[in-house]
Amino acid sequence: MAVARSEPFRDQVCPLGICEGDGWILGPEDVARPCDCRADRLRKSASRGVSSVIPRRFQGVSFDRPPISDMAREFQARGAVDAVRAYIGDLDGNLAAGRGVWLFGDPGTGKTTLGMLVSKTALERKHTVAIYSLPKLLARIRQSYDAGPDSDSYMDLFRKLTSVDLLHIDDLGAEKRSDWVLEQLYALINERYETERAILVTTNLDEAELIEQIGRRTVSRLVEMCDGCMVPMHGEDHRLAA
Repeated sequence: MAVARSEPFRDQVCPLGICEGDGWILGPEDVARPCDCRADRLRKSASRGVSSVIPRRFQGVSFDRPPISDMAREFQARGAVDAVRAYIGDLDGNLAAGRGVWLFGDPGTGKTTLGMLVSKTALERKHTVAIYSLPKLLARIRQSYDAGPDSDSYMDLFRKLTSVDLLHIDDLGAEKRSDWVLEQLYALINERYETERAILVTTNLDEAELIEQIGRRTVSRLVEMCDGCMVPMHGEDHRLAA
């Protein structure tokens, strides 16, 4: 039986060296079965088109380098560093279970840096990750949404954002509140909540302030998704101190 080479595998080589690069193995009596590489490669293909690049400023982030190594010695920050270290220590298990991370507190305390370390580690371990500041994420959704809620581009983007192993949203709450914003955030977070896929959020707002900004039902889901790793970060603004 001939098996057509699908787009996700076109002109590729099997990473396991088992199939001929098309994701299928031809067995006895010409019966094809999927190669072990197929599921992983389909999953990665489905995430193409979302932002998964660590910003240049954070590409070298590490527990062993400043600013995180400095934060680990600070009284107000070391608890957050320890919490993120513990989360990364069981990263595969946490992502498989849909357990996320919520970093909240004062501006300039290292929330984005620690969040980027989680995402960087996930990418290094071959997980699929989408990384956005909330204003950029909403702009990206609006760009596809303006073509019509039933258009392929909108549905394709929504599917990718809800299917990656980790969705990283920086600066949650840094947007103008509107019914459209509330609707988009709820739809996105609720879908990941129901399918048990992990989310990482950073915000300057506490829980009560975030409820006021994005709505109680959305925050309620985030609380459950990030139960066990809701990390407060307080102290001086390191950007101003520098």
